[in-house]
Amino acid sequence: MDFDVFFSISQTPVDGVTPSESTMFSNFFDQVEAADALGYGTAWIAESHLSTETQKQHENAVVPHWKGEIGLNTDIFQMAHRVFSRTRTINVGSAVMNLVCNGGPIARAEQVAAFCSLHGLDPAEKRRLCIGFSAGRFQFMNRAYGIVPRNEVEAAAWPALRGLVFGEACEIFLRLLRGDTLSSDDVRDTILTRGNFRSDEDWSRVLDAAGTPAADRVEIDRRWVFDVLKIVPSDWRRELLDLVIGSHDPRLQREVNQYMPVKVFNLSITQPEVIDATHGRMQSAFHADGGPWLRPYMPRTVMVFLNDQPGLTAAQQSAAAREEANAALGAYWTALEGTLDPAKVERAAHNAVIGNAHEVAQQIRERFHPEDRVMLWFDFFNHDSSRVIANMESFRHRVIPLVES
Repeated sequence: MDFDVFFSISQTPVDGVTPSESTMFSNFFDQVEAADALGYGTAWIAESHLSTETQKQHENAVVPHWKGEIGLNTDIFQMAHRVFSRTRTINVGSAVMNLVCNGGPIARAEQVAAFCSLHGLDPAEKRRLCIGFSAGRFQFMNRAYGIVPRNEVEAAAWPALRGLVFGEACEIFLRLLRGDTLSSDDVRDTILTRGNFRSDEDWSRVLDAAGTPAADRVEIDRRWVFDVLKIVPSDWRRELLDLVIGSHDPRLQREVNQYMPVKVFNLSITQPEVIDATHGRMQSAFHADGGPWLRPYMPRTVMVFLNDQPGLTAAQQSAAAREEANAALGAYWTALEGTLDPAKVERAAHNAVIGNAHEVAQQIRERFHPEDRVMLWFDFFNHDSSRVIANMESFRHRVIPLVES
């Protein structure tokens, strides 16, 4: 089993205290240096854009009860350069980079190429940049960059069309990274059919908006229109790049692997049957240049509430871990929805490992395949950086040996 660390850098109040931005970043770098020294594989850094605190002023606030900022990392490339300069062995991953904002897929492809060109100047460099990419979590972030319906047809189709816009972005991004020369005319057409919609009523609204109530398809103009181009730099070490899509759409997982090897990013809340189906599908869908599909190619997030504090009995450690988990998960659901729902806290606890070292090791063995890659989330609603690092140390020195035994 492979063990990575997930860093949220979430500037939210905990016990009434909200650290400053500089404290948040300082804590992160202390923690990532500790993760590197402890031998964890990859530092996965959450990405967010624009202030969620300010967005609460909008008519349609996405997290109206959330206090503070969901995340402070807006640029994986600047973060990765700093992390690599302060560490020795750990890889860096985006969890996950929004592909459609901040300039869109062409800009993102050039950023990746530029980063890998500089990162790979040292021929001895082996550490990878793992680019997890998705369509973004919140639509207000994309709207600020012009990713909005452009007419009545797109407005009617938007819940389904958003995914196709992301698919268009994926093709452009991956083909440019591959080294292709292309124009927007070379990118596949975006076609809506009944199969893109959940109900006949949803599809009928699109046909009515298009003025073609009897049609069986509606063609949508390309989102990105550009003359023939190729990104630079073009001669860079592609073995230093891992690509990981943040989507559980089976069709899209297959499509992106037409161009380059693309792995799959996974959240802890994904149901086991979806995980198993994804592994089965990717055995045949994974691009041949990536070799055979392996279970570590789908990293999985898990929240860690570990209490290994000295001076406590095993039972006391277990009880303290459960108390810490309930407090953090309760604060999370209150921030998301404005009310504390004990049932949701309990369900969220099933997506975490909670207890003393022996209990956490047992839960890891029960819930994960021996060949899985696990992203350990230690800083979930926890600004006590010394405690976060202590938990990382306890997990490495106490839990992992128990798992491996």
